Amino acid sequence: MVSIIASAVRKGNIIDKDGKLYVILSAENFHPGKGTPTTQIEMRRISDGVKVHERYKTTESLEKAFVDMRTNNFLYQDGDAYVFMDPENFDQVHVSAAILGDQAVYLQENMEVTLSLHNGVPISIELPSRVVLEIVETEPVVKGQTASSSFKPAKLSNGVKTAVPPHVGVGTKVVVNTEDGSYVERSKD
Repeated sequence: MVSIIASAVRKGNIIDKDGKLYVILSAENFHPGKGTPTTQIEMRRISDGVKVHERYKTTESLEKAFVDMRTNNFLYQDGDAYVFMDPENFDQVHVSAAILGDQAVYLQENMEVTLSLHNGVPISIELPSRVVLEIVETEPVVKGQTASSSFKPAKLSNGVKTAVPPHVGVGTKVVVNTEDGSYVERSKD
């Protein structure tokens, strides 16, 4: 374990608080004109998924857990688990659906992810920030409708609903942000 000051904590860090592991969801530093600078931290307890909000003095010390971060490739879903493989040693790791959460819909065969392990147990996963998906359902393209500020609803090949520009039709491959499912751009593939 390594001590780290609260103001140095970043999203994705794993800290050990009272013997339990927490993944940092967000950390924001506040420097009021008067008073003590503080760090507001939102974190999720890894054991049960409970979210916790804590406020620390920016200089307060937290224990950063030693986490092994490895690149893995997604293989397949097996019931409530998702199976990944370490491309270096071909070890297969089963990751529970609870760890993936709503990111699971973005998994694609052979997708490269960053898996965080603590004592050999998967505790968090990081997907690529963008994926390419095909539009399977949307309103037809309307000729002359080019206003880029108006978006229309669309359903992606993974079942996620998003909003796309009016000129994008069914069968078009688009780049989507895996954090919130938002449309980024048309795929260049």
